Amino acid sequence: MAIVIEANYTKKLGLPGYSSHQYSVTLRTELANLNQVEAESTRLHTLLQSSVDREIQKVGFLPDKGNGNGNHDVWNCSPKQRQYIIDLVDQNRLDKTAVEQLAQDRFGKSVRGLNRLEASGLIEELKEQDIRGI
Repeated sequence: MAIVIEANYTKKLGLPGYSSHQYSVTLRTELANLNQVEAESTRLHTLLQSSVDREIQKVGFLPDKGNGNGNHDVWNCSPKQRQYIIDLVDQNRLDKTAVEQLAQDRFGKSVRGLNRLEASGLIEELKEQDIRGI
């Protein structure tokens, strides 16, 4: 008797104007026995996560591209996102250098340079993981 395993991975990012961008992939496979479940689950999660993370970066049309004026005192994300990031860092006593490094690793730019979509992604990551360990 075959064992069916189904795995789904979804990521949702906020966009300007209170909209969002979501991408999801679901895979179904059959296994010969229960001993394969753990290894296959790990393999599927890794495959799905990398696929979704790669594809969700292709956002398509965005109504607001940020200010892009090069002023380092100005944040490209919304004022509300800026304050939320600052509040998350302050309230959780997060290492600012680690947060900057996370922005560089994930988006290739500083926290202040993140556009609204990227800032939304950073906020989600800050909420979901313990940044102090980075």
